[in-house]
Amino acid sequence: MARYLDPKADLTFKRIFGEHPKLLISFLNAVMPFEPGRFIVTIEYLSAEMTPDNPARKFSVVDVRCTDNYKRQFIVEMQTRWYEAFMNRIVFNAGKAYVKQLERAEDYHLLQPVYTLSILNKNFDKKTPQFYHHFQIINRENSDEIIPCLEFVLVELTDKFRPETITDRKLMVLWLRFLQEVNENMKALPLEMQENEFIREAAELCEEGAFTPAELAAYDGFWDAVRLEKTALKGAMNEGEAIGLEKGLEKGEAIGLEKGLEKGEAIGLEKGLEIGEAIGLEKGLEKGEAIGLEKGEAIGEQKNTKNIALKAIQMGMSLDEVIKLTGLTFEQIRGLSNYSGS
Repeated sequence: MARYLDPKADLTFKRIFGEHPKLLISFLNAVMPFEPGRFIVTIEYLSAEMTPDNPARKFSVVDVRCTDNYKRQFIVEMQTRWYEAFMNRIVFNAGKAYVKQLERAEDYHLLQPVYTLSILNKNFDKKTPQFYHHFQIINRENSDEIIPCLEFVLVELTDKFRPETITDRKLMVLWLRFLQEVNENMKALPLEMQENEFIREAAELCEEGAFTPAELAAYDGFWDAVRLEKTALKGAMNEGEAIGLEKGLEKGEAIGLEKGLEKGEAIGLEKGLEIGEAIGLEKGLEKGEAIGLEKGEAIGEQKNTKNIALKAIQMGMSLDEVIKLTGLTFEQIRGLSNYSGS
């Protein structure tokens, strides 16, 4: 029973697609969104000096240029990790390949489109359930208007890829299943893959017995490097999360204190006004009551004096005697409503 190596590794991916043109042609014709009649018929591998620069090369494969009857170019890579800058890098590499077509003194009309196909072993867009992403330069107001110079296809070989939901592109499904499912744990190639001559040949190229001890050591080294990078990334993320939590608590405490003081001050002011108003009202009532009582007593006393003055006058007492008796003035006595003297 054959033991298969994972075709997503650098060594196996290059052996399948970097050394066997017919397999690469079958793969690209199955996966790329070509219009009818524009399939790849020939390929030409990039020479070393024409391979686009790739700082993270140990974790991805960029090794083919394909030409067809329209002289289009294709960059193919297997990306085992996803970085924020990955999209910028593939645009940069495609742009370099596009520009390198033109030598000095040549005309721009000689430039042909460049296509990038990136097979990703990790989700890069978590906002959509789609696993297949095709990017073009289009007119946003009229999507039929396309600038045919750079195109990008990103395929996520994750749980987003559900073969049972795809019925119209069976060969694409087989190739993607091959990349996703074949690994050291597979005991036998599924029947539907065996029935396709290209995928069957690709699987044979992945058999462990087809590699030398040195190549197997390089294969193991590749996955060791990937695991180490994942571990380092996880450690950095944990450390960053801890630092972020600590700083977040500090900032949150400071903001909470500031807002608490502001709210406390506002509540204190409001309650202070309420209490002050209540105390003021109470004291005002007390003082008003005392003043009212005092004034009421004075008015009552004055009214009583005037009544005495009227009765004295009615009893025949003279004005001078009434003044001496009551202490009222001449004008006050004359102002009495019942006074009839002269």
